[in-house]
Amino acid sequence: MSVIVSDPDVLGGALVFKSTRVPVRNLFDYLVAGSSIKEFLEDFPTVSFEQVRHVLQSAETAIENIAA
Repeated sequence: MSVIVSDPDVLGGALVFKSTRVPVRNLFDYLVAGSSIKEFLEDFPTVSFEQVRHVLQSAETAIENIAA
């Protein structure tokens, strides 16, 4: 399931949540700043909880693969 896309015509090719113009980077910026996922979703209502969950699970898997 692809929940992120990159298109040179959308925000210069930045990774965004599919069917939105919301950069994935924004999610991590919110979390690093201490904001909750709920706050992120309230501020970016075009992003679904399932998209956020998938991105975070993919990040977790990537980190585990690096550590292995």
